[in-house]
Amino acid sequence: MTTIERPAQDDFLALAQPYRRELLAHCYRMLGSVHDAEDVLQETMVRAWRAYDRFEGRSSLRTWLHRIATTTCLTALEGRTRRPMPAGLHGTGSDPDDPLRDNPEIAWLEPVPDSAVCPDAGADPAAVVDARAGVRLAFVAALQHLPARQRAVLLLREVLQWKASEVAELLDTSVAAVNSALQRARAQIHEVAPSRDDAPEPLTAAQQDLLDRYVTAFQVKDVSGIVALLAADVAWEMPPYESWYRGRAHVAQHLEVRCPGGPGDFRLLPVGANGQPGFALYLRGEDGAFHPFCLQVLTFTGADVTHVATFLDLGLFPVFGLPASLTGTGTPARPTGSADTR
Repeated sequence: MTTIERPAQDDFLALAQPYRRELLAHCYRMLGSVHDAEDVLQETMVRAWRAYDRFEGRSSLRTWLHRIATTTCLTALEGRTRRPMPAGLHGTGSDPDDPLRDNPEIAWLEPVPDSAVCPDAGADPAAVVDARAGVRLAFVAALQHLPARQRAVLLLREVLQWKASEVAELLDTSVAAVNSALQRARAQIHEVAPSRDDAPEPLTAAQQDLLDRYVTAFQVKDVSGIVALLAADVAWEMPPYESWYRGRAHVAQHLEVRCPGGPGDFRLLPVGANGQPGFALYLRGEDGAFHPFCLQVLTFTGADVTHVATFLDLGLFPVFGLPASLTGTGTPARPTGSADTR
């Protein structure tokens, strides 16, 4: 009888390394937090390493790792509330004349850097498009409306393309129950987000030109110039504030009255987040240097910017590998850590 030799447990990390980004993306979709996803991924790898001597190879290593990651995510989600965006709490926009409603008690949805979850440049273009579609902000926000097990079913069936029988085995349920959960999840997602098939496309020359003009307008605090670049019915969200605005006029009033700084007080650095274009905004301090202020993720629908998510959590800057400050010329003063999760 021939004995099939498997790699030793010491080889596990090298064998698992190619799957880290897609595992992190899966955990992020489940949890809605890049910080939580990194923690759960580390726990997943530790669990898998400890159990690797019992891995029988009946499925691929990739499938086995996703099983462990999904189970770990479901455990982490027990007793937790969903991570919303402000518009997901209040269906109608806020009045810009009202005070901003700050709610730090809510665990808000977080953006994720493309560098952490998307394949490297030079990868199969179809894989890049699929990875970007799977983490786009609207899709991840919509997932937060689903109960944890429905979320897992939808992701395993439609993103990872598992068979219903494989999902049923993982969740210790029946194929009929999996198909029923998938149907309910699809219906819920359809109500709150566009189809996942609406994948982010590479920026056109016109879109890139618009982004360049957006940077220029923000850096001179030209509010009318900023809002002119947005869709007429643009949505502007700002977690941890529950307040959010719909339409150019409301956004303009917010930027004029609430947003600090004046001409020359902002610097913007481009970032890739959730497969979408974005910017890290730095605000001039009393010392003359520019310090982290917020991170924006922009959504294009065709040629129009229809959504701006402004995240005021400064803890996201090191996650995105962004400088801790900029000099007066807009150059980095001190580098921070990388967004690489290894």
